[in-house]
Amino acid sequence: MKKYLLHSLMGVFAMASLTGCLQETFPEGSTVTETQVKTNPSATESLVLGLPAQFNSVWASDRHNTYGYAGLMRIRDEYTQDLCVGGDLGYSWYGNYGENTYQGEDYILAQYVWNYYWTFVKGANTILSTLPEVNESSDAQKGYRAIALAYRAMLFLDLARMYEFLPNDKVDGLNPLTGNRVDSLTVPIIKHDITVEQARNNPRVKRAEMAAFIEEDLQEAEKLMDFVPATLVDPTLPDKACVYGLYARLYMWIESYAKAETYARKAIDASSVGIMDQNTWLDPINGFNQASQFMWAATQNSETGTVQTGIINFTSWMSNQTTFGYTGSATGMYTVMDSLVYARISDTDFRKLAWKAPAGSPLDGMNDYCPTMDAKEKAAMVNFAQLKFRPAQGNGTDYQTGAAAAYPIMRVEEMYFIEAEAAAHTNPGKGLALLKDFMSNRDAQYSPQVSDMASVVEEIVFQKRIELWGEGQTFFDIKRLNYSVTRGYKGTNHAEKERLNTQGRPAWMNLVIVRTEQNNNEGILGWNSPDPSDAYTPWVEE
Repeated sequence: MKKYLLHSLMGVFAMASLTGCLQETFPEGSTVTETQVKTNPSATESLVLGLPAQFNSVWASDRHNTYGYAGLMRIRDEYTQDLCVGGDLGYSWYGNYGENTYQGEDYILAQYVWNYYWTFVKGANTILSTLPEVNESSDAQKGYRAIALAYRAMLFLDLARMYEFLPNDKVDGLNPLTGNRVDSLTVPIIKHDITVEQARNNPRVKRAEMAAFIEEDLQEAEKLMDFVPATLVDPTLPDKACVYGLYARLYMWIESYAKAETYARKAIDASSVGIMDQNTWLDPINGFNQASQFMWAATQNSETGTVQTGIINFTSWMSNQTTFGYTGSATGMYTVMDSLVYARISDTDFRKLAWKAPAGSPLDGMNDYCPTMDAKEKAAMVNFAQLKFRPAQGNGTDYQTGAAAAYPIMRVEEMYFIEAEAAAHTNPGKGLALLKDFMSNRDAQYSPQVSDMASVVEEIVFQKRIELWGEGQTFFDIKRLNYSVTRGYKGTNHAEKERLNTQGRPAWMNLVIVRTEQNNNEGILGWNSPDPSDAYTPWVEE
């Protein structure tokens, strides 16, 4: 598998450390200056409209898995049990994540995650730094502030949950150089008014401080969201329902279940998007590729840089029904569901048809494929290969059409599962009732045989894993709930080096901060999380 040391690439990649981010005034490609923004309201609106483009920002053109936010979603899924690769693994750029190798501070694998997020944070902070105080702002400027704050909250919530060090079965929370304990440390807080001097000595903060910061951003965003101009009402930009959704995610993270339940319901009630039905879920032309299907979406068109690359984009890596991408018949490499997870899905649950049924199984021959696929390509597809994410317009042969697809940042269905789980932690019966109500939209015969709190929560989370498969959310639940990952078992379809089994949350879910950041930020020196690489031995069948 591929491994990359940071020092060998220092001259190739721009190292976006926290202090480096401070010097990147605007996202790449911007032609406006900070002075222009402060004197021209339309320039600020242009920057706000540019925020969604960060979702599809290619970090390094010769690193084919660095296609922006969707690339991070895929990394998080590679860290779980649910997603694996079937077929020719020689094309995979994700093997090291699945194998838990080269995850330490000296490797480019960690650098991509760190750099991408902080550059995106800088985009939101730039907008906030150019706006006047709220009491001096126009209505439009209040709306711009609301959107930038919502983006910043979303990004910091991701960062905090990914980098927070939590107990695991293999690696103790001790910095290897100093012995400092790093338990519950997340990441440094970077506000729009931070100075370079402050950034150079900016320590990681614990969960409570980070949660308070995110909550403050959300509270202000909620108050100001009604001022968003009509020109900025779009699925690629957050609205009040998305703010409520972020609250719900935040409160689940900090185990404030009553608030999580309340805000999940607020998000549902405020959302203009309803629960996706069977026809939409399984649509071979428009399935999971339309922005209108999601509360918050990332979109691509034929002119988007990721689409223009042909292969460095979400569709290339996630749709098995293409001939132009990294998956599908052209490479023989497929994005696949874990066989144990697939087996647990009821045959009466229509969602199971979003993965290829094995020959001779009850669902054999019932899958629908994109119209551009021929019989040979369908037959070549491996068992459990996903059909969920269709190329745009069902076109798997022309990358300029097929890769111009939307993908979800937040779906209303997630909120139903948050509501149910949050309720179950204090009232299992209520949580189960909420789950059954939702699942009536997926499986008319659904009848779970669980009653105690732990079992009800696990069942809710399992159904959520199916619903949000491939959307980068399962990582957060596995880590939060201290669940095990089991990839090594008789009949596994995971690659040999990825057959890692854990007792509770995996050590690799505590991400490591890269060395370049420590070189620029004295506050992190001696407080980095220990490297989890190679902490597990692959399971071998006896």
